[in-house]
Amino acid sequence: MKQKVIVLLLLIFLFAGITLVWWRQSVKPVAQDLRDPVVFSITRGETIRSVAERLAKDKLIRSPVAFFLWSRFSGIGDRIQSGDFRLSPSMDLFTLSQTLTHGTEDVRITIPEGWRREEIALTLTKVLTIPESEFLKIAREGYLFPDTYHLPKDASAGAVVDVFSQNFQKKVTNNLLAQAQTKGLTQEQLIIVASMIEREAKLTEDRPRIASVIINRLTIDMKLDIDATVQYALGYQPQEKTWWKKSLTVDDLAIDSPYNTYLVAGLPPTPISNPGIAAITAVVNAPDTHYLYYIADATGKSHFAETLEEHQQNIARYLQ
Repeated sequence: MKQKVIVLLLLIFLFAGITLVWWRQSVKPVAQDLRDPVVFSITRGETIRSVAERLAKDKLIRSPVAFFLWSRFSGIGDRIQSGDFRLSPSMDLFTLSQTLTHGTEDVRITIPEGWRREEIALTLTKVLTIPESEFLKIAREGYLFPDTYHLPKDASAGAVVDVFSQNFQKKVTNNLLAQAQTKGLTQEQLIIVASMIEREAKLTEDRPRIASVIINRLTIDMKLDIDATVQYALGYQPQEKTWWKKSLTVDDLAIDSPYNTYLVAGLPPTPISNPGIAAITAVVNAPDTHYLYYIADATGKSHFAETLEEHQQNIARYLQ
């Protein structure tokens, strides 16, 4: 009896080993060097089994069984779309199957960090023909997470906002929010500060220290004096054809707006842009400093000061 059990275990291990070798071979590219794409079409309602067989017939995958199993058990089969796809024999099974989830019904849109919702609305109008007014009614500034998206051509404004919001919730984790709380910031305050940093900081390495300046000023109820908040308040500039005025005047700094942090202490009422994860992370990683001032030189590099006297020296040294 003991001998039979040993034989059975050996057979099980042998089968598992053979299966593992088969799987590793099956998911490899058919031909690593053949990178020229071919057009592969999937008809609406076609089964995964049929797709797998045709992919193997066209020599785009090594094993229709492996493709079928991966599609079923990974859940990717539920996301495979109909349409025309450019596939290559150099793709491994995972890359190829992922490509099939972005069909010709999708439009690729990239939302840069620091855009305000009006800029995003204009892009959506051009690419998806979504009316700007319809999008702006429901789009929440600061929470339209910057990223590259594949969106259905017939997506509604509500559907697009949902995609942005879901990505925000995925990227802005509970851990990040907990770190923000240790600095006395709620989620909304975190995004407001990050939105200012996204527009203010020219260099990535300066972001955490700019965040420390903002946090230090908030702590002592000192006005923030952030140029980007005035730019936000001014809105679209027809002559420059931009939502962010390049050079602010004395009159601009006196604009009557709750977003004018030269006149109103504390944070602006809402975020002023849609920050990316780097700006958000910079806030929670802000070092403990005594900095209250900063200026950027002609190269974009920021220079920090603890006192007004030091700040004036920096201005004389780097701006005059």
